[in-house]
Amino acid sequence: MFGVWGHERAAEITYYGLHAMQHRGQDAAGIVVTNGERLKLHKDVGLVNDVFKRFDFSKYQGRGAVGHVRNATQDDGTFDNVQPFVFRTLEGSTAIAHNGELMNSKTLRKDLEKAGSILQTNSDTEILAHLMKKNGHKTTEEAIITGLKKLIGAYAYIIMTEDKMYVALDPRGIRPLSLGRIGDAYVVASETCAFSIVGATYEREILPGELLTISDEGIKSTRFMLREPRNLCAMEYVYLSRPDSDLNHENVHAARKRTGIELAKESPIVDADIVTGVPDSSISAAIGYAEMTGIPYEMGIIKNRYVDRTFIQPSQELRDQGVKMKLSPVRGIIEGKKIVMIDDSIVRGTTSRRIVRLLKEAGAKEVHVRISSPRIENPCFYGIDMSTKEELIAANYNTEEMCKLIEADSLAFLSPKGMEKAIIREKTLNQGLCQACFTGDYPVVEKGEKKDFFRKY
Repeated sequence: MFGVWGHERAAEITYYGLHAMQHRGQDAAGIVVTNGERLKLHKDVGLVNDVFKRFDFSKYQGRGAVGHVRNATQDDGTFDNVQPFVFRTLEGSTAIAHNGELMNSKTLRKDLEKAGSILQTNSDTEILAHLMKKNGHKTTEEAIITGLKKLIGAYAYIIMTEDKMYVALDPRGIRPLSLGRIGDAYVVASETCAFSIVGATYEREILPGELLTISDEGIKSTRFMLREPRNLCAMEYVYLSRPDSDLNHENVHAARKRTGIELAKESPIVDADIVTGVPDSSISAAIGYAEMTGIPYEMGIIKNRYVDRTFIQPSQELRDQGVKMKLSPVRGIIEGKKIVMIDDSIVRGTTSRRIVRLLKEAGAKEVHVRISSPRIENPCFYGIDMSTKEELIAANYNTEEMCKLIEADSLAFLSPKGMEKAIIREKTLNQGLCQACFTGDYPVVEKGEKKDFFRKY
């Protein structure tokens, strides 16, 4: 998500902000602009450049805007689910963009329908709009807070009316969200890498359980709920975020490099010829592993920059095809060598098996796979596309069996303690990780639906 308030070129700034975060979602994109009197929306299925290829910014004038790039966790391909959403009433219009997933969405939908609401999409984003309307005639702080307090799960919201912008983060701070400035204008983004491209300076992170109200009068902060410590999603560091982003006061590249160092301490291959990383998210960890072991780091795998990220592809068929098109071995570097291949994670095993085969077909003598995160044995309920145990290879096989399945000569993972040590250098109340997909320790559980919810997966 990206939002800007108080800038004459709000729509254009938002476009560049979304472009910087294209890696977070490749299925659809949209922007809503306010000129102080009405909201104007443009959205479509596709990459940011495709959606806004013929976009005329001169027709979308306004000093406030909110944008969104979508990663569909289900292969629905539905235009109705493309964000931001705009809701129009007699009292005014409201735009909403959301990142995350609500654990009690099924219960909330049932309650809303019983009360007479008719929901138009299967997106969690729409639920908050109905809860807000149910509790007040206009979009106000009170109506938003009343709605937010009914939500259970991971969520980050940017809500915009004709004359205000509201920004909210869930009480555990599972999803990332930061505040920045461009002169007198405020900007909000899921990742700080978006600030650099638009010339914004980083101010601070949105606090867990915080609601910001931004208008021409300034900015106001309200803590609608307090839960400590924070549980920022570990997969943001492992895979999702760009290496030049900062999360919870830690640079992503530096954190990934430290995971490589810890991995080398736990699972070294001392007589290997080279270390190579799977582009792009594994390169930082590979550099750390190479430095710690003293084994040379080499670029043994090249990435095709025009292929989408395979992990967030909605179907297995697309993921398989994406791996084949995305990566190529450098034969002159790896032929005849004993290789340590660093990857950031193994979710379904598709990518790892294909890369091991590529390296061996190109002449690698041995391929030892080292993973800079723990085994992913549990589904994610907070918005990452890992929803069932059946699709997780580590939930169904031990490490030795996985090694055979991906056709590696050896396989080892970073421990949860090693990951926490690498990422969290100074333990404070505002620092903590959600490692539920690794450990099964879920920081947020809907008690009323817990039994049915976990049976579903």
